[in-house]
Formats: sequence, structure tokens, C-alpha cells
Amino acid sequence: MIKKALISGITGQDGSFLAEFLLAKGYQVHGIVRRASTFNTERLDSIYADPHEQSARLYLHYGDVTDGSGLRHVIAKVQPHEIYNLAAQSHVRVSFDQPEYTGDVVAIGTLRLLDAVRDYIQNTGQQIRFYQAGSSEMFGASKPPQSEATPFYPRSPYAVSKVAAHWYAVNYREAYGLFISNGILFNHESERRGETFVTRKITRALARIKLGLQQKLFLGNLDARRDWGYAADYVEAMWMMLDAADPGDYVVATGESHSVREFLEAAGDRCGLDWKSVVETDPRYLRPTEVDYLMGDSSKIRKTLGWKPKVSFEELVHLMVDHDLELALQELTLAKAGHKVVVRGSSHG
Repeated sequence: MIKKALISGITGQDGSFLAEFLLAKGYQVHGIVRRASTFNTERLDSIYADPHEQSARLYLHYGDVTDGSGLRHVIAKVQPHEIYNLAAQSHVRVSFDQPEYTGDVVAIGTLRLLDAVRDYIQNTGQQIRFYQAGSSEMFGASKPPQSEATPFYPRSPYAVSKVAAHWYAVNYREAYGLFISNGILFNHESERRGETFVTRKITRALARIKLGLQQKLFLGNLDARRDWGYAADYVEAMWMMLDAADPGDYVVATGESHSVREFLEAAGDRCGLDWKSVVETDPRYLRPTEVDYLMGDSSKIRKTLGWKPKVSFEELVHLMVDHDLELALQELTLAKAGHKVVVRGSSHG
């Protein structure tokens, strides 16, 4: 029997990497996609095939975690063996501007999905294994290193919502005997990261500045420290949690922490650019409550499931910079041909 996985948030960074990983494992992969007037599936272009083709194993369904009845319809149609809930309004700074929406998507959206899964299992007798995407932001002001035993101390509406989603998942696991695992993932980046997230904002901007397409990069707190890994490594951890004999909660992290300033230094060195001459601090990008220092202790998943990161911090920065230098070269070619180059993401933080 071919395993079927359903991924909410499949069009995001993690969703696209997870879809690729599961397809390589022989899964049939289904994704929930929000309706939009413009195409928002570009991260899936390399693996998408026309569903009319017999070889197709990736299928997309319109839906939204804010629509409980729609989620139930998708689950009944797909009949998945595994569900990965990656859907979120995941930008921490934006969550201060849109706290109610963030809570509805991240916290109550998870509850809607869990309740739909519970009803499906009770009505059909079919089992579903469920992965809930947590975040290191849930630890917030707790002292590092942070492990599964560290108390949560969220410092943003996004983080508070993720804490609620985490405990909803634990409650449904314990109340109804469901196979639900929480992955508490520390920061994980890639060349597919959205351009308004600080790491990708840095690599995109420095590459453009190197080629004369942009003049300045505006950032917030350069001293914030994060545990940065590679997203493709982290989606394997998600799968391992659902492939395990028993459900559980796991921190996924490299165990190293670097400041935004250190990321800038590594990216600038790769570009051959003095970042200090082009970076300015803008108070608009500071959070009302900051998270100063995150560093994960992933001993549990390393010992229990055998997971470990493969890509180092330096390799991650180089991978992202090299990718964005290539993009900037393409933009420069277009600019020289007389096309207007729109610089996106340079003013968001």
C-alpha cells in the first residue's frame, strides 16, 4: 500500500522540502493550498506534475486552517495515513501587527485540524499519525540551552499561539489516544526562505548590493542570537517522528548559536563585501519584546531517533549567498537589457 501524506502549508519553505522528501520515500503527497489570485506554488515547480498523468504523486487541494468544514472535506477525500501541520502566519514581527489573525491561524487553526482528525478516526476507524510544527520562539526568554524540559516563555503573539497549538496537540494525544508528535524546531533556513525573514533578507540584499542593484540594507536587532540549521535536514526529523514506534515531543536544533551580526559577517565574507558600510539599523524592525538568545538541546531526538544535522552554519550561509548571487546576476542581466528590476524584501524586517 502506498502511504499518503497530507501537508498543510505545503507551499512554504518546509512544505516544499518535506514534499520532496516524502516523494523520494515513495509517498503519495497531498497539499492544502490557500486560494489566491496569483500563483503561490513556485516552490513546488520542480516536483509538480499534471495530476492527469498516471505517474503523478503530488496533488494540491484548496483549503485553509481557518475553515474547519473545508479541512474535514479534504481529509475525507484524501484519507491520509500521515498529516503534517506546517500552516502558520510565521513571521514573528508581523504577529505583533496582526495578533488576532495569527492566533486564529496558528492556535485555533491547529485545533480545527486536530478536531477534524479526531472525528475522522472515530467515524472511520482509520488511523492517522499527526505532526505538529512547533517553534523555538515558544521558549522566548527562557535561558539556553532549551530542551523539551525547558519551560515555555513566549514573547510574541506568534509564540503564544504556537504554545497553545503545542498544548492542544498534547491534550488530544492524551485525551483520545491519538498518535501526535510535536516538533519544536529551532530556526531553519534555506535558499527557499521568504525574503522578509532576516537570514534571506541579508543574503538577498548583500548579493544585490555586491552587483550594484541595491544600496542599503535596513535591519533591527543585530545582537539577537539564534540556533540556525538547514531546512532540508529538519524535514527529515519531522518524518522520523511519525515513523517512530511511539509519539513524543522533540527539540530539533544544531546546538550552536550565532548572532545576526555573525550571520552578516559570514554572508559578507562570502560576497566579498564589507557589510558594515551598507547595513543600517531601523527601529521599526525591533520587536516590542525581544527574544535574545536561543540555542537548542536536541539530545533526545539524536539518541531516540538517530537524527542529526548534516549542514553546518557556514555551509548554510554559503549555500544561501551563492544562490542569491545567481539571482542577482539574473536581475543584473535584465536591468542591462532595459527591464525594470523591482527590489522586494529590502524594506521589511
